[in-house]
This record gives sequence, structure tokens and C-alpha cells, in this order.
Amino acid sequence: MTAASTLAEIAAGSNSTLAFDVERVREDFPILKQEVYGKPLVYLDSGASAQKPQVVIDTMREIQETCYANVHRGAYYFSQHLTERYEGVRETVARFLNAGSEREIVFTRNVTEAINLVAHSIGNRLSAGDEVIITEMEHHANIVPWQLLRERIGITLKVVPVAEDGSFRMDAYEAMLGPRTKLVAMTHISNVLGTVLPMKEIIRLAHRAGALVLVDGAQSAVHGKVDVRDLDADFYGFTGHKLYGPTAIGVLYGKAALLKEMPPFMGGGDMIRSVSFEETVYADPPHRFEAGTPPIVEAIGLAAAIDYVQAIGHEAIAAHEAGLLAYATERLQQIEGLMIYGTAKEKAAIVSFTLDGIHPHDIGTIIDREGVAIRVGHHCAQPLMERFGLPATARASFGLYNTRAEVDALARALEKVKELFG
Repeated sequence: MTAASTLAEIAAGSNSTLAFDVERVREDFPILKQEVYGKPLVYLDSGASAQKPQVVIDTMREIQETCYANVHRGAYYFSQHLTERYEGVRETVARFLNAGSEREIVFTRNVTEAINLVAHSIGNRLSAGDEVIITEMEHHANIVPWQLLRERIGITLKVVPVAEDGSFRMDAYEAMLGPRTKLVAMTHISNVLGTVLPMKEIIRLAHRAGALVLVDGAQSAVHGKVDVRDLDADFYGFTGHKLYGPTAIGVLYGKAALLKEMPPFMGGGDMIRSVSFEETVYADPPHRFEAGTPPIVEAIGLAAAIDYVQAIGHEAIAAHEAGLLAYATERLQQIEGLMIYGTAKEKAAIVSFTLDGIHPHDIGTIIDREGVAIRVGHHCAQPLMERFGLPATARASFGLYNTRAEVDALARALEKVKELFG
């Protein structure tokens, strides 16, 4: 069975906006059939990296077995064929984000590289005292690049506080905007709290102040439909491995006019039009920002993942995950001593929690023996941990393949943790 026929079956069988058959979906993920320590695998760490459906695995294997070559350089069939498939991924991603053109789609290794690219290239337009606004809930990937820019040119970094329930402080944000604000860089969905930020209004206010906006969409590209033109985002980044695709592939969307003005991030092959010892003429975007041999197989795998998600349907997936979140929240709150962090009204299927007197690392280690895989630690968000006075939390993050029975398995495993520490 080919990858294309598999996707056709998924689309035909799902009737996406009307029904969601999670057991049918789980059949597409071979890893979920495994056991851990003799227990069925309960994988609740999709927020860190999601599992891959068979169609993604098959697509990538097919390329490497039947038509692998480098792209953009060869005059032979394999190279030309794979170049067409690789460049066609830009069209898939552009449709996925509702971008205006495939020329607005830059391939990166991950969203971290996408943010660093913008920080490096836009940084050339900033001066000492210019302001970049982020939030307390940012992943380190959207903190450190701006600190590096602060060290390099002396920008001012402003941080919007997080409310006690994990919601975004719109009043504080609006008060921070001013004539020196040049860029707003914010997560769309917190990877720790699950908070969904009111991004359209954030962008509207930033543009009114004359600032550009970069959106970290590492989580939001997974949990719902993204329309960069409706948001009016200047830049939007996401990563493949959280979207049921491969690692080492990410995307930076940028408005065409902005990309055209930006200098390259790295130098080397494939990002040039011509090179001499006197000067180099850079390629037009998006290739200007893609030095060296690109992640060919990974990009095509990402397209397969996007096709898979779209065949099932954003609305069906979102409804399934919303039901899981509601059930998990209710179920876990019944456990004495368990505290959930992040209870904002608008929230994705991510639950961070602590158990009284038990370190999250102990929680994760013990429930692993029950086959339950969760994340523990600071989740690359140490400033957010400090804001809540915590060294770490345990985090269960749900995907389209998770079930209520797995929530129950998590709850039973946590009760066993309490018994051991009783």
C-alpha cells in the first residue's frame, strides 16, 4: 500500500468534521502497540515530540529506497524528481498556514532555528535601546536569542507577566508597547501551561505601535488550524516533530516583503546566486536563508504528516483533544495533593502538575514502570518555573492518538506514587 493510498483511506474513513475514531487513528501509529515493562505504552509526551504515523515512516523510507539524491544540483532524473517533490513541500506548508506564497516558506531545522534566524537578521535593523517584548511563559528558544541580541547591540528586553491562572496579562502588555518597541516575540500556546494567547489582538496592538511580530507556533500548529494571514503575523515558526513528522525539519513563515529585505542567516551553498572573491550575490528568499544541503527526506516527511493531519481534520482533532483535556483535568483534580498549573479559560491539551511532597522526577520514574510516559523538569521554561516558585513540574501532553483510558492509567499510576510515598 502506498503512502498516497493510505492518506486517501484516512480521509474517506474519517468524515473529519463529523466523527473522530481514536481507535482507528491509533492503528496508524505502530509504536503504540508496544509494551513497556510488560504494560501497554501510554505515551503522554507529545508536547515534547509526537509519535509518527505509518504514512510518514513509509514516505521517508520510500524516498531513501527508490529515489534519493541531492536537490537543486543534479541534471539526472533522481535529482530532478526529488527537487520537484522537495520544493512541492513549500506549497503544502503554505496551504497549511494559508500563507500568500510558497516563497514565504523557509525551511529550518526546528522552530528554535527559525527564531534565531529572525533574531539574527532583524537584529541588523535594531539599535541600542530598541525594545523586544516577550512573556514569562516563553520557551528558552524564545528567550535566549533575544538575550544574545541584547549582548550584541544593547536592545531592551521586556517581559509580560503571567497571571496566577496562567493567562496572558493583556493590560500589562498594552502598557509596555511604546515608540521604541520594534518586535514582539511570543508563544502562541505555552508548552507548560497550555495557555492559548489571544494572538490576533496581540498582533493588532503591536502593529498599531509600529512593531513586528514573531509567533512561536511550536504548539499551536499541532492543536488547531493556523491562518497566518488572518492573524497578520509577520513571522511564524513551527517544528515538524511535534506535528507527527520527523525531527530536524522546521518552518519559518515570513511576509514576502520582510524576507526580501533581510540578510542571510548563514553562508554557503544553495543560498547564493553567484560567488566571486570580490562579492557574493544572494539568492532570493526563501533560498537565501537555506545554506547547504537541506533536510530533503525530512521535509517530504513533514508534508506527509501535514497531509495526514488534514485528512483527519483540524476540527475533529481539536474536539477530541478538548474532550481529553476536560476529562484529564477533572480526573486528576480528584487526586488529593495534586496541583495543576495553568487553568486559563483558553487552553490546549497540556496539563502540568505537582504532587505534595514528591519531586516530579520521582513521579516520572515511578509511573514509567506502569508504562506511562510523561515529561518532568522545567520544560525549557525556567523563568516560568521561578514565577510559580517551582523547581519543576510533571507534564502530560496529549495528542490525537490519546484516549480517556490512558488518562485513567495516568491517574492510577499517580495513586501508586502516593502509596509509595505515603
